[in-house]
Amino acid sequence: MNFAFDVVPRYAEIDQQGVVFFGHYLTWCDEAFAAFQEAVGYPYPDMITDGVDVQVVHAELDYGAAVRWGDAVLVVVESEKVGTTSLTTRFSIRRSASAGETWTDAVTVRLVHVCVDASAFTKMPVPERLALGLAGSRS
Repeated sequence: MNFAFDVVPRYAEIDQQGVVFFGHYLTWCDEAFAAFQEAVGYPYPDMITDGVDVQVVHAELDYGAAVRWGDAVLVVVESEKVGTTSLTTRFSIRRSASAGETWTDAVTVRLVHVCVDASAFTKMPVPERLALGLAGSRS
């Protein structure tokens, strides 16, 4: 399953260099991850109701091209790995400056989330519903 999340860079996200400030890429990935969870059949509110939450324990960003105000942006989300208590997700932030222009991979982000009890914040196994949804997204 290919999953892409549309983003419109907001003026407030642009720094003095005229490009998206790096921290906003992580916000976009967080928003895309929540939409991805819904697409794989386990929306974030359902997970919280089930007593499970996720916390980012590792983030890495690799830059290939600048994203500017006015660019069309897609965040392509791919589940890379589901472990016992953690999951690794890859986000390809792609940009196109104008209609008809080729899409360019601008930033690649990899996040590792750990599942935790929603009230005690202690580590817990990845819920089966989430694991199955993520496995189905890789087929």
